[in-house]
Amino acid sequence: MNDSFKTSVDLSDEDIHWSPEDGLSYGSYLQLDRILSAQLPLSEEHDELMFIVIHQASELWLKLCLHELDAAIARVADGDTRPAMKMLARIARIQENLTQSWSVLATMTPSDYLSFRDKLGQSSGFQSAQYRAFEYRLGNKNPALARVFENESDASALVERALAAPSLYDETLRFAVRQGMTLPRSVTHREWREPYEPSEAVEAMWREVYLDTSRWWELYEFAEKLVDLEQKFQQWRFNHMKTVERIIGFRRGTGGSGGVSYLVKALEIRLFPELWTVRTQL
Repeated sequence: MNDSFKTSVDLSDEDIHWSPEDGLSYGSYLQLDRILSAQLPLSEEHDELMFIVIHQASELWLKLCLHELDAAIARVADGDTRPAMKMLARIARIQENLTQSWSVLATMTPSDYLSFRDKLGQSSGFQSAQYRAFEYRLGNKNPALARVFENESDASALVERALAAPSLYDETLRFAVRQGMTLPRSVTHREWREPYEPSEAVEAMWREVYLDTSRWWELYEFAEKLVDLEQKFQQWRFNHMKTVERIIGFRRGTGGSGGVSYLVKALEIRLFPELWTVRTQL
C-alpha cells in the first residue's frame, strides 16, 4: 500500500500521554469549561442552540475587532500607519468570517425561529454594546443609540468611551494634516460625540491624494485599507439584513427595532464618505 494515501495516523502511547503535572492544558488555557457551559437555551427547540452559538461567536469576533481597532487608532494617532494597516486588514478578514456566519443562521426557517422566538423577550442584537462601540470607533457616531445601555453600567461605560473618543476616520484626517495636508479645524477638532458631516475640503484632500499617489503614497495606501474595511463591513450588514428578511420578513425586531427596515437604513450610512464620493470626482 502506498503510504502517501494513509487514512489515519498511528499514535503511540508516548504521543498522546499527558497528565496535569505536565502543566497548562488546551482546555484550561482556553477556559473551555466556562465557554462551552455558557449556552443555556430557554426552550427545547433544536435550532435554539445554533442561534445562541452564532451570536456568542459573533461577540467573540467583535471583541477581537475592538482590540485590533483600538490598537490601530492609537498607532495612527502616533503616526505609525504600517502596523495599523495590518490590524485593519485583519479586521476586514474577521468581517468576512462574520458575514459567512449569516449563511449558517439562514439554514433556520421562519417556523424554526418562531418556535422559540417568544422566549427571547426584549433581547436583541440591537443591544450589543460591543457592536455599538465598534461602530462608534469606526466613525458612525449617533449619541441617541447609547441610551439603550443606560441601565447596564459596564456596557454603558464601553459605549460612552467609544462615543467620546476620536474615531478611526477622525484620527486618519488628523494624520493627513500632520503629513502636510490642509484641513479646517472644524474637521480636525470637532465634537467627537457628534455625527461626522461630510466635507468638501476632505473630499478635495482625498482627490489630491489619488491624483498624486507617488507624493502621498502612505495616505493613498491607508485610504485603500479604509475602503476595503468599509466594503467588508457593508457586506456584513447586507447579509445580516437579508438573513433577517429571510427568517422573519418585515416583522419588528425582538428589541423593538424596525427589523429589516432599520437594517436597510443602516446600509445607507457611510463610515468614510469622502473616500467614496471622491471616486466620481477623479
